Amino acid sequence: MAINQYDIHRDLVVESVKGNRKSQYKLYELYSGAMFNICYRMMSSREEAEDLLQEAFTEAFLKMHTFRFESSFGAWIKRIVVNKCINEIKRRKAELEFCDDIGKFGEKEDKDDELPGLSVDKIKKAMNELPNGSKVIFQLYLLEGYDHKEISQILGVSESNSKSQYMRAKRRIKEILKDSVYEI
Repeated sequence: MAINQYDIHRDLVVESVKGNRKSQYKLYELYSGAMFNICYRMMSSREEAEDLLQEAFTEAFLKMHTFRFESSFGAWIKRIVVNKCINEIKRRKAELEFCDDIGKFGEKEDKDDELPGLSVDKIKKAMNELPNGSKVIFQLYLLEGYDHKEISQILGVSESNSKSQYMRAKRRIKEILKDSVYEI
């Protein structure tokens, strides 16, 4: 009998809903490392990542009763973590450069395989030079694995805007890598 991926850690989630601290701690142990990495990639600050991680898990445990097993617990907590990071970026009034009509100006879509031979570390260093809006979309798409439809829903922008911001970010990263010490 196959195990449904949404049932992974079901017992821990059910016990956590009941307020069982040991089950909550076990879920924290299982997921905190991966969720910290997401926070750190998005915020670029260890202290901020730690704070947001704690806030995300606190919110998750307080709202655990709303978890419906329609996705895995990992996907659910990841969504909370990403949203916490995005909200913090917005709270800081970072200028997210979203323009719904960017796609109307004929931006040509690059192929994803045009960044061959680059390490994730080189790309991350170059990403720090991107405007916050492009950086968030680039991270969500490339590093977190969200598609443009999901990104548009998370950020409240159009799908075409997400695509064009991603393409602009990718082009800018190529320029940075070409012209800098991060060369291939």
